[in-house]
Amino acid sequence: MADASKQKRRPKAVILGLGLDSDGHKRLTTGQNFLLVGGSEETHNVMTEKVIKINEKLAGKGKQLEQLSREEFDDLARSVGLRHPAPE
Repeated sequence: MADASKQKRRPKAVILGLGLDSDGHKRLTTGQNFLLVGGSEETHNVMTEKVIKINEKLAGKGKQLEQLSREEFDDLARSVGLRHPAPE
């Protein structure tokens, strides 16, 4: 019998959202494939809205986050209004 700890696990992808502004409250929201930490109420709500939209689009494609290529993820993120920070 194979040892369960040695069985290969399918890689799991997670979106980590970190809000750097604050209004004094501590916020933490988790979902199927995301973890959102911090931010003001407005920032946290925007992060939550974006990951929900990403999950809806993934469901529409019949895919899981870990099944996307980097390019597919970038396109998906861009479609919900996320963007890469400008290089300094």
